[in-house]
Order: sequence, then C-alpha cells, then structure tokens
Amino acid sequence: MKSRHQRMIWIAAGVAALGIAATLVLNAFQSNLVFFFTPTQVANGEAPKGKNFRIGGLVEPGSVKRTGDGTEVVFRVTDNAKSMTVNFKGILPDLFKEGRGIVAQGAIQPDGAFRASEVLAKHDENYMPPEAAEALKKAGHPVGAPAQFIDKPAAARNQ
Repeated sequence: MKSRHQRMIWIAAGVAALGIAATLVLNAFQSNLVFFFTPTQVANGEAPKGKNFRIGGLVEPGSVKRTGDGTEVVFRVTDNAKSMTVNFKGILPDLFKEGRGIVAQGAIQPDGAFRASEVLAKHDENYMPPEAAEALKKAGHPVGAPAQFIDKPAAARNQ
C-alpha cells in the first residue's frame, strides 16, 4: 500500500473518531439538560411530559404536610398566579421553610402531581434563583418580601 493511501486511511479514522466523540458529548449534554418552569407554565402545558425539569417559586404557607416517618413531604409551590403540588421523599434542606423560595427538580406523574427527586432552598435571606425571582416579579410579588405578602394580591400589597 502506498504511503498516500495510508495517510488517507489515518485521516479518515481520525475524522470518524472525532465524529463519534462529538456525538457522545452532545448526547450526554442533551440527557443532562434540565429546564426551569414556573407553576403557571406547567399549568399551561409548557413543561415536558415524562421528562425531568425544574419548577420554582415560593412554598405556600400552610401547605407543608409530612407523612410516614417524616421523610415523605407534600407541599405546594406558587408563583402567585398558579400553584402546584410537589411530592418529595428525602431530607429537605435546612433552609426549607414556608414562604421561602425553592427550586425542585423532578417530573410530572400520570396523576398530575410533581414528583421531586431533589429540592434546593435558597442559601440566605437575600438569594433567590434568577428564574424564580423573574417569575415572581412578573406575578407582582415583591422579591425578598416577607411571607405574609404571598397570599395578598399585588394591588393590596401596594397600598
């Protein structure tokens, strides 16, 4: 075989290897991509069915219910326009409280409830995930306001 043919074979093998590597990287990236949705977007059907995504907002006061041995928790997340029930089995973050911002990752179950595999709470009183803060601003909720403002309409809060 001529050296020119050998070079062509090595180049073709290198291009094929790069193509396979790029395909594997893009596939891994696609399977780990998780989008953020608000309860309003989920209610409008914008969230993917049967795929993991994140939902965020404020934990509704009075909605946290513990069942079983205390590791099964059911609560509602709101963006002040719509609310959604979240089921979680596990240990909640120490900063998880009613009226505080959270982000939960999971999927919608066939019964319509959101089953969370992970719950993240904001890490101090000044922080809120950017997506959740933007959703609350659109809903007219003052970001960083105390929990007593959650169930009041925007017009009542501004008086």
